[in-house]
Amino acid sequence: MSQYEVTATKKRPQEFSTLVGQPFVVSTIEGAIAQGRIAHAYLFSGPRGVGKTSAARILARSLNCDEGPTTKPCGVCSHCIEIKAGNSVDVIEIDGASNTGVNDIRQIKDEVLFPPQTGRYKIYIIDEVHMLSISAFNALLKTLEEPPPYVIFILATTELQKVPATIRSRCQQFHFQLIGLDLIKESLAQAAVDQDIQADDDALFWIAREATGSMRDAYTLFDQVVAFSAGHITMETIRSKLGLVGFDRIITIATDLLEGNTQTALLAIHSLINAGVSVEQTIKDLTQFYRSLLFMRSQINDEAILGVQSDRVPLALRTAYTTEQLEAALELLLATYREIRYSLNPRIELELAISRLGELKSLRSNTALVKEIATLREELLSGNVHVTRKVQAPAPPPKQQERIPPAPPPSRPSRTLTMEDLPELTRRLGDAPMLARVLGTVKELNQNDRTLTFTFNTAFAATTAKENSERLVKAIEELTGPGVDVYCINGETSKANEESLSGEDPVLRNIATVFRGDVLTRKSQ
Repeated sequence: MSQYEVTATKKRPQEFSTLVGQPFVVSTIEGAIAQGRIAHAYLFSGPRGVGKTSAARILARSLNCDEGPTTKPCGVCSHCIEIKAGNSVDVIEIDGASNTGVNDIRQIKDEVLFPPQTGRYKIYIIDEVHMLSISAFNALLKTLEEPPPYVIFILATTELQKVPATIRSRCQQFHFQLIGLDLIKESLAQAAVDQDIQADDDALFWIAREATGSMRDAYTLFDQVVAFSAGHITMETIRSKLGLVGFDRIITIATDLLEGNTQTALLAIHSLINAGVSVEQTIKDLTQFYRSLLFMRSQINDEAILGVQSDRVPLALRTAYTTEQLEAALELLLATYREIRYSLNPRIELELAISRLGELKSLRSNTALVKEIATLREELLSGNVHVTRKVQAPAPPPKQQERIPPAPPPSRPSRTLTMEDLPELTRRLGDAPMLARVLGTVKELNQNDRTLTFTFNTAFAATTAKENSERLVKAIEELTGPGVDVYCINGETSKANEESLSGEDPVLRNIATVFRGDVLTRKSQ
């Protein structure tokens, strides 16, 4: 039985033309080889899994190939085969993380004095070179600057800033970029075809997105997914096996929050956590989604940047929020992710964040509120306020006026009550002395059809009449007959209101009209 080989090793590029996502590096090195301008030291930097070590091995084969130096090593000569297998005596690979001391570099200084045994060049590939100690770097300086003509150094690092400037200045530097999502997806699709595996497009898109620009990470995750997919990679299988939220569920939760159904969204979160999805993963997926909405709001539709397939996001969600609101959502989710490390219960932190996201549509920052108030002030001062719809509300009774509910009138009153009738009315109220006394303070009595209005001199008199309204109405009906609507008014308040309205500023009256209010006090200038 043949030994299994992981996809990352099986798909490792063997020549520059198959090095994915690094066009600048490939074109520059190929041009240098074609022109015979071979440098004595190279420094490859960039993120993990983007091809630094692979490029170093390809360069070593290109220089030591029997047909070389060439941009396309044959792959069949002894040098190509030995370098690919990692057992060439003239290509020495050193792990900088485990050979950090000055003694390791002194050994290299001694070895470079001897020419290559079978190849054209003796090549040292030092991976993770930033891990070398300061003394080791200093020991390497002289050799790196003026090595023998048959020695070439290829240094690789993921943290260029940790490499001393004295080392960088002695090397030709090449920065490797993150690989685009589309290129990773195409490579995964080809790997699936080579292994006779069916793979859905959205599943490959998810694997490529999770790789975050690293081809090696993509192949590693691809192998893991293949192991439980039974020959057919689907997003549903990935979601169930790896405990993911899933894009469709994120869409559903976001839609519920937009429509104000916070309770439904909280229940969906409860269901996800009970199904085994971690709180951290849920926050990550929500953050990624609202980030994508923010980019769409900025008219960015490149799926490699968005991290989602834009056509699967409903138009209502893409246009619902302002840039300010989406930024606030991201700040909330990022803060929640930081806080769950020290939280008493991370689940409660997530539920609180979801509840706050339910109010996202009505969120306004202090800056936005100040701008809106300033705009309204300018419109008021310029007189450009336009009332688009005026609702006619029923006119309330005058202030301090309270209607005394009568019994349902069977007919109109038989006579009109006047000021001359007050003594008789007072006599009939002998069993209510306080009510009879305040009737003596009535300064005006008006009756219009069924409406009878008493205007008292003081608020106390008006209040006393209202408190004894049943007895007052009974006495009035004995004189005029049933069917009278009685009102009691405080004459002092009515007069004050009239005086206030007569001297009211027109600007204040307009403002009160716009806001449907009353001018209660006005400060004299």
